[in-house]
Amino acid sequence: MRRLLIVGCGDIGSRLLPRLRARYRLYVLTRSGERRTALRASGATPIVGDLDRPDSLKRLAGLANDVLHLAPPPGSGDADARTANLVRSLGKGGSLPQRFVYLSTSGVYGDCGGELVREHAPLRPQSDRARRRMDAECRLRGWGRRSGVRVSILRVPGIYAPGRLPLARLHAGVAALRPEEDVYTNHVHADDLAAIVLDALARGRGQRVYNASDASAMKMGEYFDLVARVFGLPASPRVSMEEAARSLSPALLSFMRESRRLDNRRMLRELRARLRYPSVREGVTAARLAAGP
Repeated sequence: MRRLLIVGCGDIGSRLLPRLRARYRLYVLTRSGERRTALRASGATPIVGDLDRPDSLKRLAGLANDVLHLAPPPGSGDADARTANLVRSLGKGGSLPQRFVYLSTSGVYGDCGGELVREHAPLRPQSDRARRRMDAECRLRGWGRRSGVRVSILRVPGIYAPGRLPLARLHAGVAALRPEEDVYTNHVHADDLAAIVLDALARGRGQRVYNASDASAMKMGEYFDLVARVFGLPASPRVSMEEAARSLSPALLSFMRESRRLDNRRMLRELRARLRYPSVREGVTAARLAAGP
C-alpha cells in the first residue's frame, strides 16, 4: 500500500481523510499532540512536528510515496521558510516522494483588471501573503525539476462551504463596493477542492499549475448579495472605494483591490475534475438547504 503524508490537516485535509484511508497508509504532520487521538480515529498515523522547527521534522525523510502540502505559509515576510524546511527534511536520506501536491493561492496573480486569467499569466502578487505563496511555488517547481518529484500546484481562490460563508459580515452590515468599482472574485466549494486535490494526486503533471476554481464570473458585491438573498439577510450597503478605504480593514481592502476571473479549463481537461458545484450559486443554495429551517 502506498504511503501518503498530509502536511497541514485542517478543513480540506479532514475532508480528504475518509476518501484516502482505503487507498493509502496515511500519515499526518501535526503541531498539536492533542490531535493524535482524533487523527488515529480517522485512520491516520500522527507525526508531531512543526514546520517552523526543522529539527522536529527528521521523521519525514523517506517516509511517504506521495505528499499533500496543505499548510499555510508563515504570517510575515516575503519568503515561505516552512516550505523550505519541508523540502529539506524530505530530502535528508531515504527516497524522495514521487508525487507532491501543493495548495497555493490565486492571489499570486495580483490585480488583473477583471481579465480572464490562465495559468501562464505573469505573477504580480500585491500582498505579503501572496508573495510568500509565490516563493513556495518557485521553490517547489525548482525542486521538482532537479529531483524528478512530480510537483503539481493548485492555485485556489476563495473557499466556501457551510460554516465558511460571509454571514457574520452580512449581520454586521459591512459594506461592499459600488457596482461600478467592484471587483471580480473567484470561488471553489470546499468539497470540490478536496476532490480536485485527489484528481491532482492521480493525474497532475509534474511542475504544472492548475487554477482550482469553479466557473463563476461574479463580482464580490454580487456574491454577498447572493448569500444575503439565499439566507434572508439584509444586503450589504454599497460604498465607493474612497469610503471603503476610510472604514474597512487593510486586509479586507487588499481583496477589494484585486479583480480577476480564473480560467479553469486546464483543470477540467487535464485533471478531469468534475465539480459538484460548478457555480457558487449552486453551492450557496446547497449550503442553505444543509442549514435547515
